[in-house]
Amino acid sequence: MRDLNQLIIQFDYEENFKDDDFYVSNSNKNAFKLLNQWPKWEKNFLNIYGEKFSGKTHLMNIFIKKFKGIKFYSNSLTDEDLKILKVHENIILENLNEEINEKLIYTLLNIIDLDNKFVIITSEKPIVDLNFALPDLKSRAKNFLLQKIDKPDDELMFALILKNLSDRQITIDKKLIDFIIKRIDRSYGKIFDFIYKVDELSLKKKKRIDFKIIKEVLGE
Repeated sequence: MRDLNQLIIQFDYEENFKDDDFYVSNSNKNAFKLLNQWPKWEKNFLNIYGEKFSGKTHLMNIFIKKFKGIKFYSNSLTDEDLKILKVHENIILENLNEEINEKLIYTLLNIIDLDNKFVIITSEKPIVDLNFALPDLKSRAKNFLLQKIDKPDDELMFALILKNLSDRQITIDKKLIDFIIKRIDRSYGKIFDFIYKVDELSLKKKKRIDFKIIKEVLGE
């Protein structure tokens, strides 16, 4: 695990975790590396998937900043959006799920394919596991290059806890973070939920975060 001072430098408190400071660990390094290899991909269709809060949107912001492109959200895509694709080489579609206009998504993918553009779709589940009703969309889903963001390893958990605490102007001892890592679920959502609860309890008790408050939140 990296030294605490290195992590503090990595996150740069004053800049509040800019896109440039995305923390790369074994959990997300393959996705990060693949995005930075654009346009040298095996396919023009890429699906980055991983659980909620795993950093997919952060990665997309980095990609757009570096390589340019336009971003849409799957649940709010409209016919008007399709009209502005021509001037963009990279199209990003965020948060794909089964609550979408399948015909519209399929049309978007066809336009991208015909014009030899690139598309990155983010989702919690791999696109091939989404239960689409439209057979043509199911077929299209099989043409994607898939890249998973794994559950956070210890190093990334440490970084995420440190970052989220720093966002709340909270500093705690490294030993407390190590203690937390050993006891909470290896989940991005659980990390954010824990930070919210421990901060709330600390404010309620008007006390600094210590082992006692952490144990209370953990239910120990």
